[in-house]
Order: sequence, then C-alpha cells, then structure tokens
Amino acid sequence: MGKGRKNVKIEIMDCTLRDGEQTCGVSFVPHEKLIIARMLLEKLKVDRIEIGSARVSGGEFKAAKMICDWAAERDMLQKVEILGFVDGHASLDWIHSAGCKVINLLCKGSLKHCTCQLKKTPEQHIQDVLKSIQYADQVGIDVNVYLEDWSNGMKDSPEYVYQIMDALLNTGVKRFMLPDTLGILNPLQTIEYIRKMVKRYPHVQFDFHAHNDYDLAVSNVLAAVLSGVKGLHTTINGLGERAGNAPLASVQAILKDHFSAITNIDESKLNEVSRVVESYSGIPISPNQPIVGESVFTQVAGVHADGDNKSNLYCNDLLPERFGRVREYALGKTSGKANIRKNMESLGLKLDETEMKKVTDRITELGDKKEIVTPEDLPYIISDVLKHNAVTEKVKLRSYFVAVAYGLKPTATLSIDIDGKVYEESSSGDGQYDAFVRALRKIYKGTLKRTFPDLENYQVNIPPGGRSDAFVQASISWKFDDNRIIRTRGLDADQTEAAIKATIKMLNLIEQNQS
Repeated sequence: MGKGRKNVKIEIMDCTLRDGEQTCGVSFVPHEKLIIARMLLEKLKVDRIEIGSARVSGGEFKAAKMICDWAAERDMLQKVEILGFVDGHASLDWIHSAGCKVINLLCKGSLKHCTCQLKKTPEQHIQDVLKSIQYADQVGIDVNVYLEDWSNGMKDSPEYVYQIMDALLNTGVKRFMLPDTLGILNPLQTIEYIRKMVKRYPHVQFDFHAHNDYDLAVSNVLAAVLSGVKGLHTTINGLGERAGNAPLASVQAILKDHFSAITNIDESKLNEVSRVVESYSGIPISPNQPIVGESVFTQVAGVHADGDNKSNLYCNDLLPERFGRVREYALGKTSGKANIRKNMESLGLKLDETEMKKVTDRITELGDKKEIVTPEDLPYIISDVLKHNAVTEKVKLRSYFVAVAYGLKPTATLSIDIDGKVYEESSSGDGQYDAFVRALRKIYKGTLKRTFPDLENYQVNIPPGGRSDAFVQASISWKFDDNRIIRTRGLDADQTEAAIKATIKMLNLIEQNQS
C-alpha cells in the first residue's frame, strides 16, 4: 500500500440512506430506513452511517428520529450522521430535534461553487460556516465538514481550498470530507490532490467520497487510501446520484485482498444486506456486479469446472463463502461434462460416459436456444434424456382450479398425488398462486405434519430470446428451516401455471432428498 500504509485501519461511512436515496426513482419509507440502518450497524458493522439530509420532508424527519432513538438505546448514536447546510440555525435545529448528535456540514469546496452558487466571497462563506460550527457546539452536536466540489476546487482553485481549510482548522471539526462531487477524478489526480492535503494538514482526519461518473469510483477510493485518507464513503450496491457511488462490497474486497487494509466490515453479511437494499430500492443488481451479482460465483465454461476439480485452478481469493454465498456451475452450451459432474455431485447422481454424453448434448442444445438450465433442472433433463427414473416423480399434480372474482380473495382447489396417495385441499390467498401455495401448505403442514419451505423470492420474466406473446418463466427461491435455499423454474404461457410447475419441481426435489 505504499510506505507506512500497510495494514492501515480504514473507517467506513455508508451513505446508502442519504446519497443512495438520491438514485433516480429511489425513496425509502421510514421503516425501511430503520431496517437498513440496523443491518448496516449491527450486521455489517460499518463504522458510521449517513441517514439523510436535514429539512427535506416530514417523512425524512420521522425516519431520522426513529433511527436516532433506536441508536441511542444501543449506545450507537455517535455512529449516526445527517447532512446539514450552512443556513443559520435551521439545519442544526432540525438535526437536534431529531435527536442526532453529528452534522455533516455541507460547505463549498471550490471557488466556483462559492461565488457562482452562493454569490458570496470566500470570506463571507467562511464566516457563515464558523457561525454554524459555533451554534453546533452550543447545542452539543459534533461537526464533520464536507468540502463540496473539492475535486474541482483542487483542480481550478487550490488556494481557495487551503483558505477554507486554514480557517476551519482549529474549530473542533472532527473530520474533513473530500468529495469528488461530479465524479471527475482519475486515480492519478486523486493521489496528487489528496497527498497535497495530507502533507499540508498531517494531523487532520480526511474522508474521501467518490462518485462513479467515469466508472472510476472504486479505483479512486483505493488511490485515496494509498494517499493517506483514513475514512471512505460507500453505498450498498453502488447506489447514488447519476452513476452512483463506490459500492461497499467491492471496496471491502479490494481493501482486504490487495492492500491488507483493516476494516470492521463483516463480509459474510454483504450479500444479505445487498439483497435487502435491492428489494427496498427497486434497483436490480446486475448479474455480473462484483461480489453480490447473481452470476459472479458461477463458473460457465466447462474448462473452469475441470480446473476446479484439479486443485482449484480457476479459484481466486474471492471465495464465495467469505460473502455468505456458494460457488455454482452453470449448465449451458459451454458447460461441458465437468460442469455437469460438479452439479451431479451435489445431487448424489452418477452417469457413465455414454449417458454423460447424451445429457451434455441435450444441455448444449438447450443452451443454443438460450434456454436457462439450472442445477435443479438437471435431474429432470437426465430423466427425460435417458428415459429412466433418475428422478422419480413422487409428487404429481392431478388437477387444480383457481378463481378470481371482483371484491373477493382468489381461491384455489387442488388434487395432488404424493407417493401414490391423493390429497385434496382448498384455500384463499392474496393472489391465485398464493392461494395455490396455501392449499399445499395445508396438505404438507396440516395433514402430513411435514415441513414446507418459505418462498424466499419470486420473479416472472420472458426467457432470454423469448417473446411477450409466448412463454413466461417463473423463477422461485425456496428457503428451508436449515437456511438451505433451492431455486426452481417453470415455463408456460400462463404465469400462474409456470409458477405451479416450478413448485411441483421443488416438491419432487424434497421427496428425492428424503428417499
């Protein structure tokens, strides 16, 4: 990490609840903010969280108060921060009323912002900032200072940056936070500018706040660490205004693996928190997003699976278990025998070379058609290709009827054959499929006294290469009592029928594992 920077301790402030909420289309309701705040502090163990901006709305105030009340009960209030403005007493009074003890005061970090936006001289702005800091001290609120547009300030008006720093140096400000507000920096500039700041102010704690406009946020964050900053700002899934901020998962992995930096982050919780934020934000995670993307721990090429069988030749330090995940081996036109064998090992299945070739050819054929083949589909493909009972269908849906009427809850009645015995049941639900699943639960939990997994995730989409007037694909994740998760998919022209097919696949997998 450079001279004197090995094993350095880095403080992480997560801005998902403030800067992340500035993502286009993202708005968290108060209880969602509280849940995310709790996960960030208690599960991920981030050092600090920025939970919102002062004076935005009544909902923002309610969320801030909920989080601050919760944090105060757990002696975590100093970890909670709110963005405030140089507006006399208004922001500070708002923050004080919410119960928060830390303001991140937004000051102008470039001469252009000071003179063109505020229409003030540097001296006038500095006096306004000093008054805000003095009032914060009176009401018992600690102050961190954002130097907004600092990157352009260092580029175009460094003497202004030094002027405001010199004026605030002995005021009791805890941290000076250096934002690349418009995402203009590259790593070489980041190193140059931060080293100038650290050399001139060696005893100041600097944070760096990156934006991703040029897809350089993570690179700039690491350059900042190399140059002497002690704190970094991140968001979950890289949420943030415009192109977003530096994603916490990527920053954490690179800090640890490439620079031996020390943080308090619990890596095993990154994926869990990522999925919650994905759900609440409505912003889907790209499948190839490092660390948290659905596909990043899935080997597709057969040669990779073969290499993993031979001393883990295609594994790196990013072991999925670090992040609460497992490695998977995709099935498609490039998968080959090695991927299939890897998946069969987990299912306890064995095939001879002739059988393996037949199954491989079928999976390749499906891959050419852009069909999605999951490990859970493999037993069915084997059964279909080899015409034997590699998977015995112990659960067969004999018939079902679902109905929906205006003003009434949807209902479902079904008849199902489980290991040769027929069961019938009816139920209502919040939708046609929900009614069907509730009827199934009655049979499994009520009649058979057996466990039935929880529906963890449910997605409906047009398969790759499909058409909106053709098939839809239901992809369902099921979570068992032992926290094991399996995914099944069903394909049909009708959405409910596709989901029911996926459900029957899941039930047969249960029966297979119990036999």
